[in-house]
Amino acid sequence: MARWKCQVCGYIYDEALGEKATKTPPGTRFEDLPADWLCPVCQAGKDSFVLMEEGPAPAGGGTTVSDVIMANLAAWGVSLVFGIPGTSSLGLVDAVRKRPDMRYIVVRHEENAAMAASAYNKLTGGLAACLTIAGPGATNLATGLYDAREDSASVISLNGQVEMQYTGPGGFQEIDQDAFFRPVTVFNNTIADPKLAVTILEKALRHAVLGRGVSQVSVPNDVQKEPLAAGFCRPETCIPDRNILPDEGELRRAAELVARGARPVILAGWGAFPDGDLVLALAGRIRAPVITTFRAKGILPDDNPWLVSVLGTVGMPEARALAQQADPLICLGVGFSKQTNVPRGRPMVQVDLDPLKLGRGPSAVNLWGNCHAVLPRWIGMLQPRDDPGALTRIAAMKEAIRNRLDAEADPRAVPVRPPFIMKVLSDTIPGDAVITIDVGENGWWFGRNFRMKRQRFAMSGYLATMGFGLPAAIAAKLAHPEKKVFCITGDGGFAMAMAEVVTAVKYRLPMVIVVLDNRELGMIRVEQEMEHYPNFGTDLLNPDFAAYGDTCGGKGIRVSRPEELEPAIRRAMDLDTVVVVDVETDARRGV
Repeated sequence: MARWKCQVCGYIYDEALGEKATKTPPGTRFEDLPADWLCPVCQAGKDSFVLMEEGPAPAGGGTTVSDVIMANLAAWGVSLVFGIPGTSSLGLVDAVRKRPDMRYIVVRHEENAAMAASAYNKLTGGLAACLTIAGPGATNLATGLYDAREDSASVISLNGQVEMQYTGPGGFQEIDQDAFFRPVTVFNNTIADPKLAVTILEKALRHAVLGRGVSQVSVPNDVQKEPLAAGFCRPETCIPDRNILPDEGELRRAAELVARGARPVILAGWGAFPDGDLVLALAGRIRAPVITTFRAKGILPDDNPWLVSVLGTVGMPEARALAQQADPLICLGVGFSKQTNVPRGRPMVQVDLDPLKLGRGPSAVNLWGNCHAVLPRWIGMLQPRDDPGALTRIAAMKEAIRNRLDAEADPRAVPVRPPFIMKVLSDTIPGDAVITIDVGENGWWFGRNFRMKRQRFAMSGYLATMGFGLPAAIAAKLAHPEKKVFCITGDGGFAMAMAEVVTAVKYRLPMVIVVLDNRELGMIRVEQEMEHYPNFGTDLLNPDFAAYGDTCGGKGIRVSRPEELEPAIRRAMDLDTVVVVDVETDARRGV
């Protein structure tokens, strides 16, 4: 008896078993099915099925719970699964193996699997999954999943679980995963009954997408292998249109506030990042300078005449002065983090998809909705402002910022200074590249001194966890194989994830990893100084990171002098492999 596979959803029709949902008896050949027979999962026609290679049937025979889970994930566009296989996840892993439209990226630590899945959503808006075992595999995901939670990134976490009869005290690698994941998730459940597999998975997918967070599903080892007939499945559909528009009256109130104001300023946050063209249209209509949060850096290229700078701890005083004098301050998708320190006392218009972030100013007009839907409607209501000197004033601010950054980038200082590193990277990284950054001094210097063209970049925002940069770069290269990918990291953050260099080499993911090697946790040293503590516990004993790149099967380049940096970066870009550029710098040689 043969087995046939639906190319749309992955459902497998096993002639030996038949199909309960369509009342097809066991032994019915596929060719003998009626011409109008439809796939019981996705309703595709017979012409969507292909004959599978003959081989042993899965444990339990026919299509298993694991097969159906992966078919549903694929139907939602999930093509990347990050993780480490093990005893309690073998059924799920094998279901990935059988799907040509899915890749299982085996990492060296589960935390990095979750980091990569989080970064994938931040960079693409699409879903990726992480898949690992019960117990320690599941607990290792926590930091990466918390990064996704804090930054509202949609992630699916699939975890094996011990067989149902062995749950409880004394179970090997068994923990209460529902309890463990509860604080980090928007949906969290265990598939204890095969009949509920699709219902639970669909709810997990809906919550992850619409709730912009982490959905966790645990699947016991024995349940993974159970046969699952489509007749037991109760699939749901996702809401295709998530555009939300506020009340017409509120839009007009916001327009009137702008019309009465004397100095409108636009603060663009991460929630507005996909809509840079709309932000630019708004700026031109009301003649308002644009400042951004750190996460929204790059929403417009730095040379855009309306863009001034980042606001916050990595920003420039010009941006702070604009925010404090704004009338009104127009906040588009802004999270109001402590690092941005948005002034709350100014007249304010807020646009945000998350209603909990609205109402941050005492005189704010709150527009609940996503920028993509709200801005086109609202811009048309705004009266064009007449301010012929606006661009001249912005140009003067931009020139002052440019002169300041150029003065900081000393091309003669040895060891190489971080501002000079960022200037060289700004000049050499292609405008369509994807950049991932780590947390620490490297990220601070990037936020302050790197001059964006049209690159995309990803960071760990609210959680601000070290070790994010490299797994995020792996996700970036998988998402955008045609683009150059750069990871800018420090020696502390790189060391936390450096095992993934071999992962990038294994999957042939060329990238340039720039390590700011100052042999200490530089940001912690600065924080100790600011709080009047003596420096303690921040020094690092580092290996030769360039040699490590060679040892992993990639390439390593060491830079110790400023004139070596640009040739090293250009050479690294030309090498079709993973390149670790180890730049000797000094945390004590800052601004």
